Amino acid sequence: MTSTPRSSRTFRALGTGIALLALAGTVSCGTPAPASTPPVPAAPQASAAQIEGVKFYSNLTSEHVTTPVTYDQSPGVGGNHSARWTSCGIYTTPVQEMQAVHSMEHGAVWLTYRPDLPADQIKTLAGLVGKNPYILLSPYPDQASPITATAWGVQLTLDSASDTRLPAFLHTYVQGEQTPEPGAPCTGGVMN
Repeated sequence: MTSTPRSSRTFRALGTGIALLALAGTVSCGTPAPASTPPVPAAPQASAAQIEGVKFYSNLTSEHVTTPVTYDQSPGVGGNHSARWTSCGIYTTPVQEMQAVHSMEHGAVWLTYRPDLPADQIKTLAGLVGKNPYILLSPYPDQASPITATAWGVQLTLDSASDTRLPAFLHTYVQGEQTPEPGAPCTGGVMN
């Protein structure tokens, strides 16, 4: 019988031990996680069904056009629009509707108010806009309700800026699931 040199037996035993430890680790730990695990889904936003009075509109076109568009809703909730968008922010004069609709395509909520809305209510609305880069606030002449919150395909009419449904609407629809082009900018556009 030939003898194996001591160093070879040591390496063979060491290799066998490592293999057994690796096997034991696989058995006790289960299947290793994939190299890239998918992100945990974000918590769902407030259900639109929970916001009383929200109206939904579907089958909206979304072409860039140069001819005037007449919207079925006032303000428009979506449809063909200008190739340029209105930069989100606070405006004290009306903005171009076709450009505001483009802003909503990017995920903006357009808050509009009748020009005769009391100054304290306009200040409350401006406070809701804050530094959010996806909210547009402007007066809208001849609007039926004192305040209207509009996002792509959804709209809520309000009598007061302190209505508790307004923050819920903003939370749900600013860059919400209805957004046709999420992540597209609402800055760098037209400053009406």
